[in-house]
Amino acid sequence: MIIKTIEFCAKNRFITLLAVTVALVAGWFSMNKIPIDATPDLSDTQVIVYTTWNVSPDIIEDQVTYPIVTSLLGVPKVKDIRGLSTFGASYVYVIFEDDTDIYWARSRVLEYLSKIIPQLPEGSNTELGPDATGVGWVYQYALKDTSGKHTLADLRSFQDWFLRYQLQAVPGVAEVASFGGFENQYQVHVNPESLRAYNIPLSKVSEAIRQGNSETGARVIEFSGTEYMVRLRGYAKNRQDIENIVIAVNKNGVPIYVKNVANVIQGPEMRRGVADLNGLGDVVGGIVVMRFGENANAVIERVERKLEDLKNSLPDGVEIVETYNRSDLIKRSIQTLTHELVLEMIVVALVIIIFLLHIPSALVPIITLPTAIVISFILMYLMDVSANIMSLGGIAIAIGAMVDAAIVVVENCHKKMEEWKESGGKEKLDEVIISAIKEVGPASFYSLLVIAVSFLPIFALEAQEGRLFKPLAYTKTLSMLVASVLSITLVPALLIIFTKKREFKSGPTWWTKLMNFLFASKMKSEDEHPISRFLFKVYGPAVDWVVDNRKKVIGIAVVMMLATVPVYLKLGSEFMPPLNEGTILYMPTTMPGISVTEAQNLLQKQDKILKSFPEVESVHGKAGRANTATDPAPLSMMETVVVLKDQRQWRKVDRWYSDLPEFLHWPFEWITPSYMTWEELIQDMNKKMDFPGVTNAWTLPIKGRIDMLTTGIRTPIGIKISGDNLE
Repeated sequence: MIIKTIEFCAKNRFITLLAVTVALVAGWFSMNKIPIDATPDLSDTQVIVYTTWNVSPDIIEDQVTYPIVTSLLGVPKVKDIRGLSTFGASYVYVIFEDDTDIYWARSRVLEYLSKIIPQLPEGSNTELGPDATGVGWVYQYALKDTSGKHTLADLRSFQDWFLRYQLQAVPGVAEVASFGGFENQYQVHVNPESLRAYNIPLSKVSEAIRQGNSETGARVIEFSGTEYMVRLRGYAKNRQDIENIVIAVNKNGVPIYVKNVANVIQGPEMRRGVADLNGLGDVVGGIVVMRFGENANAVIERVERKLEDLKNSLPDGVEIVETYNRSDLIKRSIQTLTHELVLEMIVVALVIIIFLLHIPSALVPIITLPTAIVISFILMYLMDVSANIMSLGGIAIAIGAMVDAAIVVVENCHKKMEEWKESGGKEKLDEVIISAIKEVGPASFYSLLVIAVSFLPIFALEAQEGRLFKPLAYTKTLSMLVASVLSITLVPALLIIFTKKREFKSGPTWWTKLMNFLFASKMKSEDEHPISRFLFKVYGPAVDWVVDNRKKVIGIAVVMMLATVPVYLKLGSEFMPPLNEGTILYMPTTMPGISVTEAQNLLQKQDKILKSFPEVESVHGKAGRANTATDPAPLSMMETVVVLKDQRQWRKVDRWYSDLPEFLHWPFEWITPSYMTWEELIQDMNKKMDFPGVTNAWTLPIKGRIDMLTTGIRTPIGIKISGDNLE
């Protein structure tokens, strides 16, 4: 089968090149349509059950969290259930097994919740969180008033009642969470003395306000062939409407109004979260939460376009300030890997040209390599593998092996053509080339398949390990598979085209010389090749010595291997090296019980210090929780997003070469940059952020969210203590 394929492609070059061209176009289309992200999505399939009830955490734990957790224990495919109770809110995280469909999981949770919700306390409100996780926090912004005309309550109302809904309609957005500012509400301050004087219980005031702020409908009345709907309109539209609600009637038939026993004012809702921007004080912010499994880069682009369209709808003097954008990290990661892939291909091409010293033959593996990479994106697109640092890293690993088959085939063709020339060239050149390809083609094809199969054990990994390394294994295996197919299809066709000597005679002299050098240069045998001759002189004696001293060589190898064992045992281990995201997530914690006012003051001081660093672009801090089920943070925990400038703009520090003249620094800066490192900046920040009673934690946005999602705590390692008596 392989022999026949080689012969067919070599003789039907036009059909082969046409098929490869079609595959290239499809690959280019797939490459532009494939989802892009910085890292693979490591989050589990998760459903959040969110309950609000304004009581203390111990009551919520006993009457809400515990009943919900126990009712969900029988849900199919559940791997873990975590419950968290805070003041006024209960969070139950239901973690499902790998490859469980998110919407199937949500429907199962709803089915089991329907049995327990009627048994929960009156006044509690239970709902499912968004079809997203904390890792879906892809975009963050703040509303800045430059005119001074708008209060924090005005900005929060604009965020909650206009901007949030506009952004939530963007495809791929699961939720837009608001935080900071003040939520407006009408507050009834009851006078106990007035209640005693009128002999009215407080419950009657609450019931009267509830009934007085409602509407209902009756039937219709028909007059002269026209229907008129009967409506009872009673919604309170302003403070006066609430004040004029009747509570009761005294013995003389005089109505008692709300204003007779209470003062009605417009004030802020109780806050469980505050925000700050650059240390300048309270601010209103929003978090765009991406839907589970969406293309992060595409979602952010749509959000940015929507915000651009909404600029004319903003109140006078109000600006939307971007404080976190994951697409910056995504673009930098993809650009870095793309740059390295191009460099790697250039290096491989140069090495091939140097060792073959025949440009027409060298063009065969040089053309095959990028072709295989582009076509492999078709399979990535069909298998829903996103482009990220791991998947593109798999292609980078495979590049060296992808051209092996083409080089082996070209080398064998050179050897057979030398023998053909020495024998007088009696056979047709095409037949000689096809025969040479047939000789090594099947072996080269299977060798690439063996390399591809070597990564199959990675597909057995599960959970987070599988989600991290499977994209790398997929892309390496797929690119090797494409390269092996091209080695028996495209390579034979290109060899027939490029190895035929065609002299160019028409045109200017410089043109004919250039074209003849590129496409009609003479093949050099191994004996004529200067690099091969030099390597044979070095390689030959070394091989002879190794063969003659086999026992010594094996002994030295064993000793060297044993010497590495103590070093290996002292090496540290880590699941995944940290990806420098270019943004710091500062997450300090204070003692539980801190007030909202004190949390706001502490947050502002912290942000002001962080913004004073010349390396910092912006600081957007949050204490407490945002209005979303994906954020269970208490007031004692701050989350500050610190966006950094380009590292080349950071402060310069003394290095070991600093005493040299400045014009001599550039070669050493490649080894040790003259500007601060990431670790030095964190150390410097940590020294200045030394507040009494505050424990600092420095992490990265994506890494921190993954840690919290995986372990239920802010760090990869934690200690949980349980027992009857924790004292």
